[in-house]
Amino acid sequence: MNYKKHFIPLESNPDLFTQLIHQLGVSTSLSFHDVWSLDDEVLLSLIPRPVLAVIVVFPTPPDYEARLAKCSDLTPKNEHVIWFKQTINNACGLYAILHAVANGRARDLIVFVLVAEPGSHLFDLLEKCASLDPAGRAAVLENDANLELKYNAVAMMGDTKAPENAEDEVDFHYVCFVKSHLEGNLFILDGDQDGPVDRGLLAGDDLLCEQGIEALKEFIRGHDHGGHFNLLALALESE
Repeated sequence: MNYKKHFIPLESNPDLFTQLIHQLGVSTSLSFHDVWSLDDEVLLSLIPRPVLAVIVVFPTPPDYEARLAKCSDLTPKNEHVIWFKQTINNACGLYAILHAVANGRARDLIVFVLVAEPGSHLFDLLEKCASLDPAGRAAVLENDANLELKYNAVAMMGDTKAPENAEDEVDFHYVCFVKSHLEGNLFILDGDQDGPVDRGLLAGDDLLCEQGIEALKEFIRGHDHGGHFNLLALALESE
């Protein structure tokens, strides 16, 4: 794909992710946390609940784009989730974050912030994008100078040295697992694909329930090329 814009990659760091969403206007009751295991009950118990979204970071194989082209379970016209087509190079972390907070219960917490603080940048962005098609939404993100400024400030704060050239390709990709804010289905949202993937009804709000964990494991098994996976959970800490 020929990109019009290039961003510095965002480090897979829950503190940076949390800082970015708070700057954009998400309630401070929401934060990201590392998921160290999907099997160890003790480690899972350390994560606040409910978990409203999970971002998976995984190594991209050489044939990743070819595999995406063969996906048959996409729902490009699905109106139950807000999905953004990625048109900014190396910004998959940003797209995953937007997918996490634009859907499910997290979306309601953006509205709550607005009641007290009119003008939340993220709320305004979602208002602009709600009625647009994927091309229109992509253009909104590409032209959002304030979003780019906030993103770049956080991206430069990671422990890993940022690439000197934003156009340099990276070997890892971010996708988001989140429940629809309009109905009860679990979706996989990947800006590199051509639409959301509907994984069916998810009981309850916690994505680290048994059903959600199995969906995550299935995804990891399907993308395991001997690489390294990171998982970050967006959790509501007030409950």
